[in-house]
Amino acid sequence: MEQLQYQEGRTEISHFGKVALIDRLTADTGCKGDDCAVLGEGPQRTLVTTQTMVEGVDFDMMYTPLKHLGYKAVSIAISNIAAMNGTPRQALVSIAVSNRYSVEALDELYAGIRLCCDRYDVSLVGGDTASTRAGMVITVTLIGDVEEGKIVHRSGARHNDLICVSGDLGSAYAGLLILEREKVTYQANPDFQPDLDGFDYVLERFLKPEPRMDIVKSLAERNVVPTSMTDISEGLADSLLHLAKASGCGCEVYEERIPIDYQTSRVCSEMSKNMLPVSCALNGGKDYELLFTVSQSDYEKVKEMEGIHIIGYVTEPGMPSVMVTPQNTTIELRAQGFTKD
Repeated sequence: MEQLQYQEGRTEISHFGKVALIDRLTADTGCKGDDCAVLGEGPQRTLVTTQTMVEGVDFDMMYTPLKHLGYKAVSIAISNIAAMNGTPRQALVSIAVSNRYSVEALDELYAGIRLCCDRYDVSLVGGDTASTRAGMVITVTLIGDVEEGKIVHRSGARHNDLICVSGDLGSAYAGLLILEREKVTYQANPDFQPDLDGFDYVLERFLKPEPRMDIVKSLAERNVVPTSMTDISEGLADSLLHLAKASGCGCEVYEERIPIDYQTSRVCSEMSKNMLPVSCALNGGKDYELLFTVSQSDYEKVKEMEGIHIIGYVTEPGMPSVMVTPQNTTIELRAQGFTKD
């Protein structure tokens, strides 16, 4: 039997960001590294994406309701379709579960799956079930479509394009911080009652994110096709760097223009006096907002859109990707490693 050859030394997975790791593993396959694969030819193209969530890595059952988990699993797959300017159509859901889950628990999981499918007009057409010795793994494969001339890749940004984001950033991470704080307190004292008052928004942003199909629709209504787009799953900095790399350009964004909800700022101040809200926005991840670029000619159309914020512009090829502070200090953006959510 032929023996596998291993390179000397060892590179830890944590050295890479999630997308950078995927790029490395698929370097010789011809994959473009977009949020979805684009299949077929002709005026209507097919989009396919797969999203896997693993217990203990992507979700913690101590504070994740099963119905919310099912909803989120489908929602973040739909977000990938939105990031290609497409429309979701059909979903296949596969789960691997241990015997510590009851049939009633799985009923609750699928209630959330069906709720999200119904809300976004997605047909649940199949999937698979398997057993595992511990925990739960959920994989959603989502199929969508988009007109050939309206497909948006990560690689289309050009010099002087405007950089836009939807919604606000860092709130999902703020919700996770609250849940982890209450978990630690509960583990130390099982009689403890969690104190979640006043954090409804950030908790929902983490536990039950909504894909921004409304933004895709609003752009279409204004006849705006972004030059590039992705969803923000690993933090704004990571997403900006990948758009810039794919497009062969740099980018410049302004800290004061990055949208941050007041609850996110409140969580940061409660957790640590040194925790900056902008750090949550840049590196927290799991917001599933859309990051996109548009040409200068679409400025008037985009500036009036509800929930859209213009945070910077695309710079020349070869320029770094940076953030400018209110003090006019320039900070080079860096992606975080491959870590737990």
